[in-house]
Amino acid sequence: MRMVWLFLVLLFRGSGFGARDSGIPNPEPRAPSPQVDVIPHDDQRRVDVTVDGKPFTAYIYPTTLKKPTLYPLRTASGTVVTRGWPLEPGPGERVDHPHHVGLWFTYSDVNGLDFWNNSDAIPAARAPKMGTIVHRVVRRAEGGAGQGVLEVTAEWVDHAGTALLREDTRFVFRAADSLRAVDRITTLTALRQPVTFADEKDGLLGMRVARALEQPSKTAELFTDATGHATSVPMLNNDGVTGRYKSSEGLEGDSVWGTRGRWTMLSGVVAGEPVTLAILDHPKNVGFPTYWHARGYGLFAANPLGRKAFTNGKEQLNFRLGPGESATFRHRILILSGSATPDHIEGYYRDFARSP
Repeated sequence: MRMVWLFLVLLFRGSGFGARDSGIPNPEPRAPSPQVDVIPHDDQRRVDVTVDGKPFTAYIYPTTLKKPTLYPLRTASGTVVTRGWPLEPGPGERVDHPHHVGLWFTYSDVNGLDFWNNSDAIPAARAPKMGTIVHRVVRRAEGGAGQGVLEVTAEWVDHAGTALLREDTRFVFRAADSLRAVDRITTLTALRQPVTFADEKDGLLGMRVARALEQPSKTAELFTDATGHATSVPMLNNDGVTGRYKSSEGLEGDSVWGTRGRWTMLSGVVAGEPVTLAILDHPKNVGFPTYWHARGYGLFAANPLGRKAFTNGKEQLNFRLGPGESATFRHRILILSGSATPDHIEGYYRDFARSP
């Protein structure tokens, strides 16, 4: 396994992705980079991302979802690491939180509107309190050797369709042997009125992982959203459930939730394949280092804007944008085939922190 990681470090030196401070020279000849293609299908409301012709992920924006999302996400071997339900239900999966689909970016209190918890399951009486992120246009879709780029624009709208925010997002999809990665760089711009992100726990970058990457559960649990609406998360059979969180601060398991850190990793075994997922925060982000809304039942989220919720009211942020003001959030998501160590993830973080 050590040789696999050494190969990955060597492969990415000079490409802007990897531990460039390793001091090890590039081998010659270098392994050929896989071809990453980014293919829009406007009629299907999706953009497919493939690596050497095989599926990696897709940016989807069907009318049945209240936000665009990347779904599903796969390892280099093709193993799916995100939950299938509610779009493609699989045996033994949890069926809670229907708004947890793939990898998304949203928030639960934007000028009093809840964008995070919105789904088709919301009762009609609650609908006016919900917000929707509406895909508007694909600005760029470009493939290449080792990486592809997708740039999109969306709007965060209220129940009446009035836009509060414009979202301009750049995705960079990278691929190498035993590694897949996504950079999500999102700029939010307030439009005609001030926009406040009140401190809440439900935000900002979230991923719902496959059942095998959940942490084994011991009890049924009940969770509430920003408006107090409760969702039950039952205890299920833990056979094959292998996930374990570790943060950059040395915390593990459930202890990671509500704490701050520059990255968190989640390791486990999916369909017989050791897998490590990691979300990396960036030093330029608002609220760095982020709080981790990382739940054992499979929600893996980074929330830099929920300070009051995570400090029991001792501190607060209430991040605000005036009309025309913008903020950019940068994250890198790693999908690694193998059991990575915290030192490996720290190396990837240092590279990301140096990136423009």
